[in-house]
Amino acid sequence: MAYRETEKMRQRKAEARKRIVDCTYQCVAEGGFRSARVTRIAGLAGVATGTIYRHFESREDLFAEIFRLATQREVDKVAEALASGGNGAERLERALRQFAERALKGPQMAWSLIAEPVDPKVEEERLAYRKAYANLFEKAIREGIEEECIPDQDARQSSTCLVGAIAESLVGPLSPTQTSQENSATEDNNDPLVNSIIRFCMQGLTGTRR
Repeated sequence: MAYRETEKMRQRKAEARKRIVDCTYQCVAEGGFRSARVTRIAGLAGVATGTIYRHFESREDLFAEIFRLATQREVDKVAEALASGGNGAERLERALRQFAERALKGPQMAWSLIAEPVDPKVEEERLAYRKAYANLFEKAIREGIEEECIPDQDARQSSTCLVGAIAESLVGPLSPTQTSQENSATEDNNDPLVNSIIRFCMQGLTGTRR
């Protein structure tokens, strides 16, 4: 007789997988992908190391899953901001500000998503999500051009530039190599930094001082 998995067994496997994902996410949020060792994840999740590899073919597959999960949350937040009221320029400014503020509030996870050296499989996910952000920005730029609040331009190229500019401008402030004193000062008041980033992005997009 062929082996048939029971509903209870499927539920237990699903629960174990969720614990593995949740604990890996926790490790990355606390210390980046570099600190998410499989033995540590297994200990936190209360499973054997081999159990992890029954759910994920490799550590890289597990990390890619975490990257997708974490980045999709941020993409959704940007999409939410772009769907709010106002003209195209106002919505873009709001979305860029949300991106920067959320990154600075969770610097370790943001660093891991934006700039931490990662395995090729995770890097592929990073490139895919940069494209997802660019697609959202491109749509808003086209709408802004139609509304005449953004000058006529190559919306696709401009959206790619926006993604690059805001990501690169956050690399330094998010870097774990900063001293704890610098990190503390940044956390105390991020407004000047965020305002400077947004001003640069929007001036490049609209051609006007803000």
